[in-house]
Amino acid sequence: MQVLNSLSKLPADAAFDLVVIGAGGAGMAAALFAAIDGQRVLLVERTGFVGGTTAWSAGTTWVPGTHHAAKVNPADTLADAARYLTNAIGDRTPAALRQAFLDHGPAVIRHIETHSEVRYRPYPKHPDYISDLGGSTLAGRALEPLPFDGRLLGDLFRLVRPPIPEFTVLGGMMVDRTDINHLLALTKSFASFRHSLRIILRHAADRLRYPRGTRLVMGNALVARLLHSLSKHAGVTLALDTSVEQFGRGASGIETVELVQGSERRTVRVRGGVVLASGGFNRHTGLRQAMLPGADIGWCPAAPGHTGAAHDLARDLGAQYGQGGLSNAFWAPVSLRQRPDGSTAVFPHFVMDRAKPGMLTVNQAGERFVNESTSYHLFGMAMQSARSVPAYLICDAEALRKYGIGMVRPGASAKDMAPFLSDGYLTRGDSLDGLAQKLGISAAGLKASVQKINGYAQTGVDPDFQRGVTAYQQNIGDAAAGGKNPNLGPLQTAPYYAVKLYPGDIGAATGFATDGDARVLDASGQPIGGLYAVGNDMHSIMGGVYTAPGITLGPGQVFAYLAARHATARAAA
Repeated sequence: MQVLNSLSKLPADAAFDLVVIGAGGAGMAAALFAAIDGQRVLLVERTGFVGGTTAWSAGTTWVPGTHHAAKVNPADTLADAARYLTNAIGDRTPAALRQAFLDHGPAVIRHIETHSEVRYRPYPKHPDYISDLGGSTLAGRALEPLPFDGRLLGDLFRLVRPPIPEFTVLGGMMVDRTDINHLLALTKSFASFRHSLRIILRHAADRLRYPRGTRLVMGNALVARLLHSLSKHAGVTLALDTSVEQFGRGASGIETVELVQGSERRTVRVRGGVVLASGGFNRHTGLRQAMLPGADIGWCPAAPGHTGAAHDLARDLGAQYGQGGLSNAFWAPVSLRQRPDGSTAVFPHFVMDRAKPGMLTVNQAGERFVNESTSYHLFGMAMQSARSVPAYLICDAEALRKYGIGMVRPGASAKDMAPFLSDGYLTRGDSLDGLAQKLGISAAGLKASVQKINGYAQTGVDPDFQRGVTAYQQNIGDAAAGGKNPNLGPLQTAPYYAVKLYPGDIGAATGFATDGDARVLDASGQPIGGLYAVGNDMHSIMGGVYTAPGITLGPGQVFAYLAARHATARAAA
């Protein structure tokens, strides 16, 4: 693989079989699949890092029916997966596209593992998010990338987008869910002590030579594995800090791509086509105002590269957005804190706090408005529909000690909490009245809500929002807490704490309409020659419904394969 630091190194008559716009998870996969087929590939990334939002994610990849599924759920079938998607999505997206994903998914995962360094494993229990629907499963469909040794990348390690600092510990050590559980049980189990000691010593050694840990997990591991795989193909060229300015269209479709890198420009010829994998529309000012009204860009926790600039070029060619989705974006509640360097940390509240016993979320009236244990997508949508922005995640001292809250880690001491309290990220009250006064919300409403939730903790039943009734909800609770419901626990140990929550768009659900080969369609439903869309640039086959963990990366990888395969055939024609 050649990494371009100057477009001048491209010959004036440079030609590629495939040009991929965007080096996130889906874009890197499309480039890799084409490279495996022996194609000459140009991978264009507008930032200085590869990985996009994938690098900041858990890296979970939802693909039913793979050879990994049998290890944890041998009874699962593709028919069950299809039934689940139909029950969850209905007619929001074409059933044929969902079926194409299911039909090809198992072979795509086996293909990428056979011909590259990408490796997955099934998590023992990772339920579909709407686990009360027919066809859902508790495990097997969600795959996670195996940890990766970043030292194998050599100088390329610096190109992997670093993780969100607030998701690391000890100055840059990445941890996944398994690591977190071991670290929390460090003094309770020899196995946890051994695991924790091993990764801490590894990190200490890393810091003597590297700016951050080289033991990569989750999304960073997936991105590093894709990069390592691409690096072994001489036909791949990676252009960082490079934008696409224009497509040149001929009789058969896109024939040229004009690139800009600083003050340099270069036009390259394209044989097979162009794959849009730029990450979605979310940071495009006009599209954001139209599709995500009221959602401040400062609440978006996604990586900075998805400006939507490539969307403007595609729309000029007649590309049309998909219709009928539940939402134009996928959502999560986020909390905000200014870092010492002036940047803003946007922290998604996925699974570690809001669904745990001793936690509840209220609006300005001090009233609950949402099932705190629902999926982060539905939680974010509820905040908007109930006009509860900001919302307030409340816990007592015991819950904070056990689970942490947002960026405040479990077991935080008074010294640890001091910076969060002083800058206003964390609010503390010696009583519920005092906490409500500091937050500027109704004390009477908050006390009534706490009284109710404390009663529900005794019975194990939440009649207001049915918290903790599904397998998904129970999985992100705490069964070890000993309550009747793993998601319910009393708030009774002062002082009390709160963090403000905002609805953050974590990715685009609305993208360009495509066919089963990921070819972008025009207003008449016909493919635009040589133009493909994958990842968040492709209209989600989930129709704005967050059905399971990894439902962006899974389809992103499968349709990346289909796009690369079709473009390869087109280049050979």
